[in-house]
Amino acid sequence: MSVPLARLLITCPDAPGIVAAVSGFLRNHGANITALDQHSTDPEGGRFFLRAEFTTPHLDLGAGALEAAFARVVAEPFEMEWRILYASRRQRLALMVSKVDHALLEILWLWRRGELDAEIPLVVSNHDALREEVERFGVAFHHIPVTRETKPEAEAQTLALYEDAGIDLVVLARYMQILSPAFVGRYPQRILNIHHSFLPAFIGADPYRQAFERGVKVIGATAHYVTDDLDEGPILEQGVARVTHRQSVADLKRLGQTLERDVLARALRWHLEGRVLVHGNKTVVFA
Repeated sequence: MSVPLARLLITCPDAPGIVAAVSGFLRNHGANITALDQHSTDPEGGRFFLRAEFTTPHLDLGAGALEAAFARVVAEPFEMEWRILYASRRQRLALMVSKVDHALLEILWLWRRGELDAEIPLVVSNHDALREEVERFGVAFHHIPVTRETKPEAEAQTLALYEDAGIDLVVLARYMQILSPAFVGRYPQRILNIHHSFLPAFIGADPYRQAFERGVKVIGATAHYVTDDLDEGPILEQGVARVTHRQSVADLKRLGQTLERDVLARALRWHLEGRVLVHGNKTVVFA
C-alpha cells in the first residue's frame, strides 16, 4: 500500500541553516523525508529553492496546525514563500482545445491509465469537433464558441464552469485563442500551454511549412506558464529533434506534434508533483 505523502515547496533569501530548520521541524512532528532537492542562485545574497517530499501518517498535528506552526517557527524567520501540497488532495484540471487533438488525447489517455495524479472533470473547446472523442473518456465536453464580439462572454462562461468544478489548473492543449489578462489573472502560474518552438522566428499560419522552406535542421516544442505576455511565460520544459532535407512538411508536423505531446505530458506531471518553482520569468524544476 502507498504511504500518504506531502510536498513542501520553498523560495526564500539564501542563508545558513535553512535545510536544518526544515528537516528538524518535519522530524519533530513525525514526518519522514523521502526526497529533498535544493538549489541556490548564489550562496551570497542569492535566492534559495527547496522541495521536500515527506510521509504524513505519523504527523502529530493536522494539516492546518502543521502549517501554522511551520509559518511561525520556520517560514517567518527565513522570510519564506512556501506551500504544502498533499498528495491525498488530487488537483482538478480543465483542458482547453480547439480542433487539433494530439495534445488533448495524450493527456486523457495518460489520465485514464492512472499515470496523472489528477482529476479531469471537463474539457472546454471553441469548436464542437472533438466532443465524441472526449466523451469516450467519460469527461464532460463544453462547446463555448468564441468570436471577437463574444470573447468576454465566452470567458465569463468558461470561468463560471471552472469555479463550479473547483478547477486548480488549466491546460491549453492546443487552444487557439488568446486569453485575456483578466482570465490569466484568475489562475496565476496555473495555466499551462504548449506550442512549437519556432517562435518568434515563424509566426502565424503553417509554421512547419515556413520552417521547411527555410531549411531548418532542428524542430521542437515548449511548455510554459501563461502570462499576459503572449508565449513568453516561464518555461517548464522543451524538447527538440533534428531533421533533414529529406523530410517533408507533413513529416515535420508529425514529429513536431509528437514532441508537443511528450513535452506537455512531462511539464504537467512536474506541476502536479510540485516540482516547479517560479523565479521571475524562469523556473526551477526539480525533475
